[in-house]
Amino acid sequence: MSAQILLIEDDARLAGMVRDYLGGSGLAVTVAGTGAEGLSRLAGGRFDAVILDLMLPDMDGLEVCRRLRAGSQMSLQVPVLMLTAKGDPMDRVVGLELGADDYLPKPFEPRELVARVETLLRRARGPRPRRLSVGGLVLVRETRRVTLAGATIELTTAEFELLQALMEGRGRVLSREALLDRLGGLDRDVHDRSVDMLISRLRKKLGDDSRSPRWIKTIRGTGYQLVASDPSAEA
Repeated sequence: MSAQILLIEDDARLAGMVRDYLGGSGLAVTVAGTGAEGLSRLAGGRFDAVILDLMLPDMDGLEVCRRLRAGSQMSLQVPVLMLTAKGDPMDRVVGLELGADDYLPKPFEPRELVARVETLLRRARGPRPRRLSVGGLVLVRETRRVTLAGATIELTTAEFELLQALMEGRGRVLSREALLDRLGGLDRDVHDRSVDMLISRLRKKLGDDSRSPRWIKTIRGTGYQLVASDPSAEA
């Protein structure tokens, strides 16, 4: 079955081009011309990824992303690629903070859009079944489920990927650049802020304190390290 992509874009010409290009790669595309229509379609059907324009006639893409991530577990997990014609890096930082997984500025090469969507889909499907466990924090790749002391922690796709990278590299210091490469696609001019925003969100969901970290330690000038005691991993 083809992956189902929801494109929220009010430019009919661009929407048609994107639909044709993704369709040629075997992806099924549903188009919504407004933010409200996009949210309605998300509530009424299952989609594997969302391509979201930042500029929409009824609400901006940041608000759509915020509402999407405040919805059900299904909408929390769906990867979001945001399209933007704006040059302000803060729009990208805010979008990431609200739960976007990747950005692509307009104008863009259609082949790059296809490549980025396929990358998000691969990550959302997850690698082979495997369970990582570190001091009561458990990540199951197959189901993309994270629990802490038995309680489910709801993470976006980007947060899940970041936590997985930290757990896989437990005990090692991972640079911001390495974490950005794991997430993929974010503009280099905002990469430090982007990773830092994600770490801040992840710490909040884990109940962590940056001043006295139980889970994620900041290594000044370098990056981050998972520091939980008694680490273990199960294949």
